[in-house]
Amino acid sequence: MANSPFSLTEDELSQFTGTSQYYQHPLGVLYTDGVQYMAERGGGYWIIDVIAAWQLHPQVAFDPMLQQIQFWTLIVHDDGSAIMFCERDTDDVAVSQRIPLADFPLKQLRLYFQNGGSATPFGVLSQ
Repeated sequence: MANSPFSLTEDELSQFTGTSQYYQHPLGVLYTDGVQYMAERGGGYWIIDVIAAWQLHPQVAFDPMLQQIQFWTLIVHDDGSAIMFCERDTDDVAVSQRIPLADFPLKQLRLYFQNGGSATPFGVLSQ
């Protein structure tokens, strides 16, 4: 969103290729330094909440492919609304969620989530 109070660039996120520590969400999932940086600098803690909450939904929890790896994409529209969706693989959308107002500085964000269940690490994918 152009008038977001947060500052984050794709170049900043591209520096994250691994992690030196994991952070734990209250719903039990773990996330990497890159995701923590995205949440702090981009105001994206709500993005972590959305992904963590979907892990409890039967459509995700009982899908064998999604329990191995998930690819999450956030697309922010010019009007400030957004859509977030999870893919099993490229162009194989498993679930999606419309977001009425997404105060996030990037137009697009892609994250991965692997090895489903509790204590699952996830991080930022390069664009």
